[in-house]
Amino acid sequence: MIEGYFNYWVVIILMMMGFYIVISDSNLIKKIIGLNIFQTSVFVLFISMSKVKGGTAPILTDEASVYSNPLPHVLILTAIVVGVSTTALGLALVAKIHRAYGTVDETLIHGQDDIQDET
Repeated sequence: MIEGYFNYWVVIILMMMGFYIVISDSNLIKKIIGLNIFQTSVFVLFISMSKVKGGTAPILTDEASVYSNPLPHVLILTAIVVGVSTTALGLALVAKIHRAYGTVDETLIHGQDDIQDET
């Protein structure tokens, strides 16, 4: 019974790992890594849900009667490209924050902002 749901267990574990990293760590780079892990779990979920047992590529032949839909895989490829670009943008923002504040720790950045607001 558990073997049939292996993909879903992997998705749940990856999702919770990514979520935990995002909420528990104050390092901005680690938060981006956590978001990437979370995003990967969503990719695995979509791809594993779109698998048709015994399905073949949607090429019309006389031998095949069950076809797999290629649309979810195409959407995931697009999502991977968008994910890479948003990760690059996030890392560029973290580099800019590091140049401005000298740290990538969220609590230290908030502390420096509070000090500047008081003066």
